[in-house]
Formats: sequence, C-alpha cells, structure tokens
Amino acid sequence: MNDWLPSLIPTLITIAVVLGAILTGCMYLVLAERKVSAWMQDRIGPNRVGPMGLFQPVADGIKILLKEGVIPSHVDKWLFLIAPAISMFTTMLAFAVVPFGPVDQAPSWLRFIIAPNIDIGLVFIFAVGSLAVYGVILGGWASNNKYSALGSLRASAQVVSYEIPLGMSVLGVVLMSHTLNLEKILSLQAEGGIAHWNIWYQPLAALIFYVSSLAESNRLPFDLSECEQELVGGYHTEYGGLRMVLFFVGEYTHLVTISFLTSILFFGGWNFPWIATPESNYFGAWLVKILVLLAKVLFSIFLIMMIRWTIPRFRFDQLMELTWKVFLPLSLANVVAVMFVLQFAWPPIVLLPFSILLFALFGFFTVTAKRMELSRRRRASLVMQ
Repeated sequence: MNDWLPSLIPTLITIAVVLGAILTGCMYLVLAERKVSAWMQDRIGPNRVGPMGLFQPVADGIKILLKEGVIPSHVDKWLFLIAPAISMFTTMLAFAVVPFGPVDQAPSWLRFIIAPNIDIGLVFIFAVGSLAVYGVILGGWASNNKYSALGSLRASAQVVSYEIPLGMSVLGVVLMSHTLNLEKILSLQAEGGIAHWNIWYQPLAALIFYVSSLAESNRLPFDLSECEQELVGGYHTEYGGLRMVLFFVGEYTHLVTISFLTSILFFGGWNFPWIATPESNYFGAWLVKILVLLAKVLFSIFLIMMIRWTIPRFRFDQLMELTWKVFLPLSLANVVAVMFVLQFAWPPIVLLPFSILLFALFGFFTVTAKRMELSRRRRASLVMQ
C-alpha cells in the first residue's frame, strides 16, 4: 500500500472544510462589514432578511447567481474571464500552509493544516500571494478601458512596493525563530507562554507587517487601484455579477490570511494563558485552541473594518512615500537590531524599547522635515508674490 493513501482522506476532508469555511466566511464578512459601517455611522444596517439580517448573505448569493453575465464587446474575452479566477485561486492557495489549530492534537479524520511540515511556509505564502496581482493586472488590461488600465497599473506599483517591507518585517521573526515553518514559529511561542509572543519583542515589525498587508490587499485607506472618485471602479469597472464577486472573494480571503498570519507570527496563534497551552489535554482542548485562534483572527478583521471607516484614503504619492521613505528604512533597522541581539546574545526583550525608540525618533524627524519643507514653500510663495 502506498504511503500517501492513509493521509489522502484527512487531506481531502481538510480541503473541503477549509474551502467551505472560507467561502461561507467571506459571505458573512460582507455582512459584518456592512453592520460595522452602519454602527460607526449611526445607522441600522441590513436587518430585513432573517433574524438581525443573518440571511442577507444567502439572499445576496441567490441574487448574484441569477444575474446575467454580461461580457462587453470591446474586452479581450479569455483574459477577461480568467482574471478573477486567478485572483481568487492564488489567495486561496496561500492559505494551504497556514495552521488553523493545534496541528499535533488534530483528530485522525482531520488536519488543522492542509499542507503540513512545509519548511518554507512563509516564502510559499509570499510567493503565491504576490501572484494575485496578476489577476488584477489582467482584469484591467483585458477590459480595454482607460480607467481599468490605470487601476491595474496602480495596483501593480502598490503591491511591488509594499512587498519589500512586508517581507523585511517578518525577517526578524524568522531570525529569532530559526525557521520559516509557521507551525514551528507558533509552537515556539506557545511553549514559552504569553511572555514569549513575538509582539513583545518586535511591535514595530508587527505594525509594518499589518499595514503593508492591508496595502497588499487593496483595502482602505490603500484602495487607490479602485477608488471611485478617480477611476469609477478601477480595474473591475467592466465586471459585474459572479465575476465581480470572485474579485471580492479573493480580497476577503486575503483579509482572512492576513489576520491568521498576524495572530500566528506575533500573537502566539492558539496559545492563551491557562486555557490553551501545550500542556492542555482536557476533553475538547483542541476545539478551545481553535476558538482562541479564531477570536484573535476575528478581532484583527474587526480592526481592519474599523480602519476602513475611520481613516480617509491616501493620495498615491503619500502611499509610495509611506513604503519607500518610512516602512523600508524602519524594517531594515529592525532586522539590524535583531541581528545585533542574536550576535551578542542579548535578551530578546531589548528589542521592545529599541522598537519604541526607533518609531518615536523616526516620527519626530519625519514631522520636523515636513514642517521645514512647508515653511520653505511658504517663504518661496511669499517671495514670488
């Protein structure tokens, strides 16, 4: 009997569970976002279909399925059709190496990760996740529309720019953990307890990672590739119906992956004092650990939704300045600090005051430079008058 046959059924069940959970979760994340936006704007939000509007995603799904799939005559048909599929497929593929529970305590019929023991898990996520921009570029280019083309160009520039600080921000975690395997990074934090969560050692890296991930997923305030005030709808202007939904499924899947990675890399994953530790072996411990991880993920998603309805959209030059002039040097400085700590065998907690000091100093010099620039412009304006 082949060695891979015993693990085939658990793998297939895990894939089915993950796909079903992600697709259903994306439907209800749309409802959650509408509810959060209504709460922040002192409105009611969807409340007509089912109790508290809980069946609204089902009604929306039926409506989308019944919509006519219109393909404009001026588009490149095959690329137009394949673009949203690429966008959704790549974001879902990236989730294959993300553990969503205690891998060593999974029941025999299920895994808590689709592809276990991938020693280059982080590299795989970044490699596959960066391919999602091809769907955006193809969608904008195949639409044969100037607004769509401009949106896809903005998306490509944005993703390429923010990938650099995104990768640099997790390099410190990799150096401290000596591995690229997400399962091992999680277990190292869990074995040390809450005091060994990476957020205490590298809060600056966590901030850079979180914000850069938002920019990668084209979420507000970084949705310059689809802003309606300038580009009508950006790269998906010509899309409608089910194909439009595929783009949004890709976006929300990316949102879920971001939240899982943030929880696993910096907040200990499923670890929580007293109730979810490596020694927890009581009945249903694995379920509690999954719920702890999901609670952290849902809090992260809620924070992202709050940011969307709080911070106004950046200008494109501000977007580029943020990554090249702020995040890139800060992430490089953070990596250098981690290397110093490892080289001289200093306690990792030294990184906490360093991160705070670095962030404060960089903010002070940035604000001072901006004020000097504004003062110089005012003086030049007065001279011209």
